[in-house]
Parts: sequence; C-alpha cells; structure tokens
Amino acid sequence: MPSTPAAALSAAILRLLRPLVRICLRNGLPYGAFADLAKRVYVEVAGAEFTLPGRKQSVSRISVITGLSRKEVSRVRGLDTPDDAVAVERYNRAARVISGWVRDPAFTEPAGGPARLPFEGAGSSFATLVKRFSGDVPPRAILDELVRVGAAELLDDSTVRLLARAYLPATGEVEKLAILGADTADLIATIDHNLQSPPEEALLQRKVVYDNLPAEVLAQFRPLVARRSQALLEELDAWLAERDRDTAPGVEGEGRCRAGLGIYYLEDDLSKDA
Repeated sequence: MPSTPAAALSAAILRLLRPLVRICLRNGLPYGAFADLAKRVYVEVAGAEFTLPGRKQSVSRISVITGLSRKEVSRVRGLDTPDDAVAVERYNRAARVISGWVRDPAFTEPAGGPARLPFEGAGSSFATLVKRFSGDVPPRAILDELVRVGAAELLDDSTVRLLARAYLPATGEVEKLAILGADTADLIATIDHNLQSPPEEALLQRKVVYDNLPAEVLAQFRPLVARRSQALLEELDAWLAERDRDTAPGVEGEGRCRAGLGIYYLEDDLSKDA
C-alpha cells in the first residue's frame, strides 16, 4: 500500500500507462513522440488551468509548474496539434443514427426492434432517419460508414437493415483510436472530479469484479453483461433524447451541459501469472 499521495499517484500512472504504451508500440508511436505529447499536455493544462487570479500566465510560470525549461515550453507550444475531430464526429453521428433507429417509433417495428427501412422516401426512410438524427450529412455517407463497420447492410430491394444496436468499428484503427481518446478521457475526468469533490457531489463510479472464476463462467457472463448493459443504455438513451435540444427542440432551460453513462467489460486470465 503506497504511503503517500505521490506514491499512490505514481503507482496508478504505471498501471494505466501499461495498456496505453502497449497500444502506442503496436501502432508505431516511439517514446520520443509520446514524450512530446505528454509535455504538450502539461504545458496546455498548466497554461489554462493553473493561472493566478488577475494575471496572465507566463512562460516562466508554466516552466516552474511543469518542471520544463522555458525553452522547452516554447518549443512544445510550437508543435503541431494532432486532431481526431473528424473521426470523433463520425463516431458521434453514426451512434446517434443507430440510437434513433432503435428507439424512435417512426423507425421501429410495431412489435419493437429496428425496422427495415427504404433508403429514400418522405416517410420512415433511412434518409429521413439520418436527417433527423445526424443533421445535414448525406444519407449515403452514413450508410457507407455503418456498412463498413458491420452495423447495417443494404439489401437488394434498396432497403437498409440494422445489424448491430451499437456503433463500434470492427475495422479501421483510426476510428477505434479516436474512441480510445474520447471514452478514456471521460472516465479519467470522472475520477478526477471525484478526487476533488466531497462524497455528496461525487459522480457515479462503480465496478464489480471477482478474481477466482472458472474459465467456463466467462461464456455465461459475457452475454449476460451485453444483454443487461445494452438494455440499460437504451433506456437511458431514450430518457436523455427526450430532454436534449438536438432531438427535442422544444426543451427549455439554461446553459448547455453534457452527461451520459459509459459501460465497459473487463476480463483477465490470471492463471497465466501464476
């Protein structure tokens, strides 16, 4: 058990960096590039969030806070900024279309479940679905993306069938890596909030794990998790959609907030470490 917050933080960073470094090495990102990215974030966060009241943040103060030299702070500030906005936006738009297809009665079967939709048409068509839940993006572009990741298919009669109730790219490293950044950042931001907040203001952060399970249990647990989690997410999606201005333009209220719930499955073979 670490005896100080610094030791606990160091141990936590080592733990969370291992899978991240594994991804970096598998995708050919060397240490030097990773180090520059880390320095850049240190400089950006120090410059934006650790200012003194009424004073402009200087290179010298950023240098003191981060431990980087002033020359290094200036160098890092001049580096190009990687941008995953296009991939993240594609992820968000495709996910919204699938969400609307699953829950909006205009695009579901009378008995429930997503309906098979004609590609075009003024009524309950795929084009109408895309316009309602993804704005002015061409329907063909969204269809191509859903087909590419295995979430939908275009049939011979020009109707479109949904194959998956969630958007998760089965192919395409760019999209998967964009999701890595978006979803992991949300989880760490929640943990950061809870570290700083009193218990009554903490955000939901829960996990259930057992570490002495027979391998045969996993084949039962995986579908149970998938079924129950998907049902919960669809229930919450419907609730939020009724209160979001993009999907319910008549909603009134102040400000613009972002909220949601993320669920992930974990699994390790501990017998390999024995």
